[in-house]
Amino acid sequence: MKKFITAGVQIAPVLNDIQATVEKCLVYLETAVREYHAELIVFPETITTGFDPGVSAKELYEKVDKIPGKLTSPIQKTAKGLKVHVVWPTYSRGEVSGKVYNSAVLISDEGEIVGEYHKTHPFPSERTGGGGWTTPGNEIRCFNTSLGKIGIMICYDGDFPEVARVLAIQGAEVIARPSALLRSFDIWKLTNRARAYDNHVYVVGVNIVGSDAGGNYYFGHSMIVSPIAHRLAQARGTEEIIYAELDPDPIKYVSWGTKSPMIFDHLQDRNVALYKDILKEAESPFEPTRRIPYKKN
Repeated sequence: MKKFITAGVQIAPVLNDIQATVEKCLVYLETAVREYHAELIVFPETITTGFDPGVSAKELYEKVDKIPGKLTSPIQKTAKGLKVHVVWPTYSRGEVSGKVYNSAVLISDEGEIVGEYHKTHPFPSERTGGGGWTTPGNEIRCFNTSLGKIGIMICYDGDFPEVARVLAIQGAEVIARPSALLRSFDIWKLTNRARAYDNHVYVVGVNIVGSDAGGNYYFGHSMIVSPIAHRLAQARGTEEIIYAELDPDPIKYVSWGTKSPMIFDHLQDRNVALYKDILKEAESPFEPTRRIPYKKN
């Protein structure tokens, strides 16, 4: 990868007004480039509507659009004009009416869609099998760009070490994690830092703020984490932009502020012969308040 600046745009959607939200995002996108000189800008999960849309999957399908479409084209046009890459999260239409994906699109500095990712681990209350509105995706992919190799995972995906590990094995140098996290800051900080450190990758975790149509309230605190688990940038609980310059040679030293050499590589040092049992269904021996079952792909 090259040395570049990434920015996280931590804002709230304009409730029940997708067009106004997109226009607001365009202003923040231009600000991230003008004031922070960002070359990769990441927005929060489902920024066009908010996480809980307050409607059924069928109604949400009618509100959003396919990819590419009316919710991506303004961002594509602006990204091309500014010559920047953008991770743009939105609900999107699936193949049939009523099928909705929780998606994030990687847009190039030419305004082209490099790839799209559909959240593979929807939160239990979000997934259609649990009475929600989201159909899980079935593919994890890393994308090549002129900045470097970029992977995407969305919010609850980051609770699963396997998602980030697959991206790292595919060659990801930066993982964007757009989120609308409904748990604590401690969990947010832990999972961002762990996924970065586990895999020697940068994690750009951008959490939404404000409320959504379901009455949820989000705490923000977006962060950019280095491959040695150092928080390079940290947001507060309000609308703001964070940024950091990403070093293309980030694991020479075992910690920040020291010259103590790093002599390990978590990917290379895996004892893969031991992991065969990981690919089987399981559940915790401890019971949650309730389990929300769903049919997996």
